[in-house]
Amino acid sequence: MVLIQSVDKGSYAEKSGVRENDILLSVNGNKINDVLDYRFHIMEKCLLLLIERNGEKLEIQIQKPEYSDIGLNFSTYLMDEKKRCRNNCIFCFIDQNPKGMRETIYFKDDDERLSFLQGNYVTLTNLKDEDIARIIKMRISPINISVHTTNPELRVKMLRNRFAGDCLRYIKELDAHGISLNLQLVLCRNINDGEELIRTLSDFDSLENVESVALVPAGLTGHRENLYPLIPFDKESSASVIDIANEFGDKWLKTKGMRLIYPSDEFFLLAEREMPAEDYYEGYPQLENGVGMIRSDSEEFYECLENLPEMEYNREVTVPTGEASYEFISSLASAAMEKYKNLKVNVCAIKNNFFGGSVTVTGLVTGGDIISQLDGKDLGDELLIPAVMLRAQGDLFLDNVSLDELSEKLKVKVRVVEKGGYALCEAMTNLQ
Repeated sequence: MVLIQSVDKGSYAEKSGVRENDILLSVNGNKINDVLDYRFHIMEKCLLLLIERNGEKLEIQIQKPEYSDIGLNFSTYLMDEKKRCRNNCIFCFIDQNPKGMRETIYFKDDDERLSFLQGNYVTLTNLKDEDIARIIKMRISPINISVHTTNPELRVKMLRNRFAGDCLRYIKELDAHGISLNLQLVLCRNINDGEELIRTLSDFDSLENVESVALVPAGLTGHRENLYPLIPFDKESSASVIDIANEFGDKWLKTKGMRLIYPSDEFFLLAEREMPAEDYYEGYPQLENGVGMIRSDSEEFYECLENLPEMEYNREVTVPTGEASYEFISSLASAAMEKYKNLKVNVCAIKNNFFGGSVTVTGLVTGGDIISQLDGKDLGDELLIPAVMLRAQGDLFLDNVSLDELSEKLKVKVRVVEKGGYALCEAMTNLQ
């Protein structure tokens, strides 16, 4: 049962007599525990809601088009609390955060509902047999799963959860019932790469409903005191990951009709290898995992640049970026300046002193590091901040520095640039 916080005006629920602060007990006889139950059971045309109001139970009928919403709002997005992660992974990035950050940054979720609703990855260790049965019944698909390894003993060691090996059976059960799977392997050097990676990918070979497999290196910050000893990937070990992935990808392209497996951009950068062509990524199914982002942004940027009109004014901008993508962003800036002789783009690689370690990605650059490294420099007309540096609300960096504070300290106008090459090209040139 869940508390109804508000009812949309003019909605089917309001017209049928549902009120704010009513308690929703069931829909068509099905108990409502959370957002998945609710969304699944309100899809029918004819609904019978069991409501509790002031201690009295009421039945309310609603007639509506199939799949239409009925207009109820609840106190939380999930209609209950997020599920906390039960693991203590040896590579967990949250454990490597410095102290003093926002409280929400330290929360570890492992919630299968967020996999369906927001694309989060889950380890399955929070699930029971009845949870898997519900997913299958509701046809919740795709499910995004952090697998890491199919070796049960090694998975227990990596997740430091004694149930981590046993719940691998859920992957086969979901696959057998036609649930699509996006799989992720966070690779730790000399632990689940090499022969263990080959074993895992070989086990995936029998699965029929895999949509994608992403390989990403474990992020290692400079705040790993008293944590499991891990070493970063280097050129040779990164190249080995790519070679193994391509061996299986080439095989699956022949046997399954798609490559399906994609190393993250970071592996290609570390291996000093050229980014694959666009067709390698088969529609970019793991773009949010940093897989194919450089290729996608490049294709969009050059297409946008080709179709932009002439610029008839002088313009100078500065683009801060992570060290890993500095050369790539610089190449885009050079192309823009080649077309527009009155455009100057300063690309600045920001060293990540906040997190330290081997962290070089743009999404983890903080406002404080930008301020300290760009202070006193001529930044031109605008400072272009990639949206990936900011929290979801688009107003704060990870170190709680605001955009207004950044602008004030550096004495420059700040513009947030949304994801993608189109947005970056238009922001550099101020043309649309």
